Amino acid sequence: MAEPAPVQLQAGHLLVAAPALVDPNFDHSVVLLLDYDENGALGVVLNRPSPVPVGDVLADWSGLTAEPGVLFHGGPVSTDSALAVATVRGAEEEDSDEPVGWRRLFGSTGIVDLDTPTELLGSAVSRLRIFAGYAGWGTEQLEAEIEEGSWYVVPSVPADVFGADPRGLWTRVLRRQPGELAWVSTRPLDPTLN
Repeated sequence: MAEPAPVQLQAGHLLVAAPALVDPNFDHSVVLLLDYDENGALGVVLNRPSPVPVGDVLADWSGLTAEPGVLFHGGPVSTDSALAVATVRGAEEEDSDEPVGWRRLFGSTGIVDLDTPTELLGSAVSRLRIFAGYAGWGTEQLEAEIEEGSWYVVPSVPADVFGADPRGLWTRVLRRQPGELAWVSTRPLDPTLN
């Protein structure tokens, strides 16, 4: 059985860490690509919730965050800054108006400017998640990591970004893939226990 053609890199796709990836920053991580062009790529790790409630850091936004309502470790870059990803109501069409403080990335998902007063954006937000830091790659760096087998590139679904069980995301994303990737999802975290 032939493997499907590789998914092209673009905003909205997922980078799923392959078991061979040994960088502890990305072990069993699932990264949502937020931006990708000839200058590199930027994304956030979706499956690393912290124990810190959003209300402890950004109280105005806590009522809008999706469960579990905590700050997420978005990646190893700029961990002292926050980045928010949200879907907004009525933004399914690419030519629909964008609310103040929100910039479309793909579909109805975009980046929120956390300096925007929640009164201006809050009624438009349907789901929101806040990340401390992000993951970034320079020109051709991500392509090289994919070629060496560190990442699988797969399409995302809305539940990947805002699901209530982020810790199980790596397994769920791989399990729904065809062929060998579904098998990879059953691999134990410590292969010596197999």
